Amino acid sequence: MTQPPINTRMRLRTGIVGAFFMLALAVITAQAVRLNVFQGAWLSERAAREYERAMVVQGKRGAITDRNGTPLAVSIDSASIAAYPRQIENRQAAARQLARALGQSRQEVAKRLDPKRGFVWIKRQAVPRQAEAVRALGLKGIDFISEHSRYYPNKTLAAQLVGFSGIDSRGLEGLEFYFDGDLKGREEEMTIFRDALGRRFEGVGLPDQLTEGNNVVLTIDSTIQHIAQKALETSVTTYKAESGMAVVMAPATGEVLALAHYPFFNPNRYGEYCRSSWRNRAVTDSFEPGSTMKMFSAAAAIDSGVCSPSTIFYCENGEYRVGRNTVHDTKPHGWLSLQQIVKYSSNIGSVKMAEKLGPQQLYNYLYAFGFGQRSGIACPGETAGSLSPFRSWSAIDTGAISFGQGVSVSVIQLATAASAIANGGMLMKPQLVRSVTDRNGRTIKRYSPEPVRQVISTHTAAEMRRILKTAISEGGTGVNAAIQGYSVCGKTGTAQKIDSSGTYAKGRYLSSFIGFAPADQPELTILVIVDEPTVQCYGGIVAAPAFRQIALETLGYLNIPPGRDADQLQVSRGDRLKG
Repeated sequence: MTQPPINTRMRLRTGIVGAFFMLALAVITAQAVRLNVFQGAWLSERAAREYERAMVVQGKRGAITDRNGTPLAVSIDSASIAAYPRQIENRQAAARQLARALGQSRQEVAKRLDPKRGFVWIKRQAVPRQAEAVRALGLKGIDFISEHSRYYPNKTLAAQLVGFSGIDSRGLEGLEFYFDGDLKGREEEMTIFRDALGRRFEGVGLPDQLTEGNNVVLTIDSTIQHIAQKALETSVTTYKAESGMAVVMAPATGEVLALAHYPFFNPNRYGEYCRSSWRNRAVTDSFEPGSTMKMFSAAAAIDSGVCSPSTIFYCENGEYRVGRNTVHDTKPHGWLSLQQIVKYSSNIGSVKMAEKLGPQQLYNYLYAFGFGQRSGIACPGETAGSLSPFRSWSAIDTGAISFGQGVSVSVIQLATAASAIANGGMLMKPQLVRSVTDRNGRTIKRYSPEPVRQVISTHTAAEMRRILKTAISEGGTGVNAAIQGYSVCGKTGTAQKIDSSGTYAKGRYLSSFIGFAPADQPELTILVIVDEPTVQCYGGIVAAPAFRQIALETLGYLNIPPGRDADQLQVSRGDRLKG
């Protein structure tokens, strides 16, 4: 058999190799077309994930200030510490060093430095000394990203009112939560670019300028707030009470000048306190007011024309049966005028006054004063309190409600209702915020005083101020609230608290005092609540001195002169009565 010529064999081999290469080229070309045309977007996205990381950043949060521009909440620049675990050669040693510098658990830091993760946060919004300590370590794979952290320069001042925001610059409590939409800066996406070794290109992807949030200007005055908190703390600690609240309001406008709570908490370290201490209880919690309610029952009786201040009632010498129930007074009284019923805080006199007024009229006036409904104050979680429909009242219910039992109110409701008597009968919506401004101080929103309704006539309001002034005179239950040189009027309250079983608890009281100064033309409404005092329980002893301290210091601070009918009463220790 003859072999093909050598040239023929060479051409055959060359053709086979050429065909193989042509086939390979066709396959490569087809794959390139498939990858670039049909899967190009997917490949680009996958490649970008290898060197890009998207992060949402937010502009600086706006400030919260008092009415005079004093900052209560501000945002400051801070460094957040991040890590690229794959760059870190000795992760166990790095975890040990980072934990020591930051005061964290070594195990927790080591867990975060998982090499499967490309980027992790080690410490968000580190304090300067922590950031410097980590920088000094000089660790490869550690990064510092600029953020904004929230700072409360006055610490405990108005903390329950202002609230606090979280690490992501979102409001969590108080006004920080309620006005979060105004305060927070605009969110924008920041892209971090990294090279093949995972190192970040500094500054690449950072927005040139982030839009800052707006500022919220409150009606609160920091000085008056400090005065109220100091007086409240003294009263709570002196009488070994559980807690306390105080509010100072401008009755003509409804502006809240101070809203104080004790115990205090520091929002810079809110995690160290129990949740109950964060709550703005002056707005969210309700309680039975006790005898402070008599001022509104008396106002209803006078304004309706059923009674006059001189109308007299027989007070049964301290014991009065209503159906199967017996109403008692702390001291026995015979015949008392309506004015004296308020002055001496007679429960029996209040019951007889309510019987004459009738349940429907009493309900209508109390509802008109704002009880049993939310005031609309700019705070989260406001309670409406409790005022049941009058058709469900029994005879004892009508009497008990007239002296503050069987009805519940909030601190802000009580102060707002009392301000209606102080200002001539007009119920004003309580106001906490004056304006919202942009970062340049330009006003975006302005909040003006809002009248709600005329509750009682100006004549009735004036009569009630005159009656309430007698409660501060000798023999009255509020004599400890008297301020030499100023006219003052007000009302004490001592309410027995209800326990978990729904019955009145022995030895547990809520002591209060509410009043205005000066009495002739009130500039201030002040309410003090002391919860569960153990040394004494009467509002005239426990809460009235705190009222006096707040009123005296605030009147001096505001340069409010004494009125023409300023009291000259000087009260000796022996004259100080229970209330």
